[in-house]
Amino acid sequence: MNTGNADHGSAIMASRRNSSECPGRAVNRGFIVSACLAGLNCTYNGKNKLKPRIRELIKKGVAVAVCPEVLGGSSVPRERCEISGGDGGQVLAKKAAVKTLSGKDITATMVLGAKKTLAIAKRLGIKRAILKSNSPSCGYGMIYDGTFKDKLKKGNGVTAALLLRYSIKIYNEKDDDYDL
Repeated sequence: MNTGNADHGSAIMASRRNSSECPGRAVNRGFIVSACLAGLNCTYNGKNKLKPRIRELIKKGVAVAVCPEVLGGSSVPRERCEISGGDGGQVLAKKAAVKTLSGKDITATMVLGAKKTLAIAKRLGIKRAILKSNSPSCGYGMIYDGTFKDKLKKGNGVTAALLLRYSIKIYNEKDDDYDL
């Protein structure tokens, strides 16, 4: 495990402009973004999925980078996981589970990370998110089907499902129609 990686430790709130910002004070942020899209090494394999346009949102101070899986307590790197028996909405309703490739149930970790991400969005007054497609946490519209065979199905990840419940508009990194 790479627990000493500064990049994944930064995955919680990577975009503070300066240390004088009060963490509890609402600031003018436009988006929550998946930290891996901002270039932070927090994916399951310890890498990132950098999208320069999203990193630019961080640099401009209009986005906050979060990794719900790290917020929930997952390590970097970690075993690959997928939603089994449904999608993120069903996970939140306790009708489906998030499991690793070896079969370990990590549902509680994923739900905790989603709740912490929502808390950040609420505290900062953020109403939009740009999340990593297909992820069991951040996926929006399509997620992996739970078979670990790289097959997709319709549905949302756990964090995306929770944010949608609170009327947070979701985009993924493939969208180009989000405005500042």
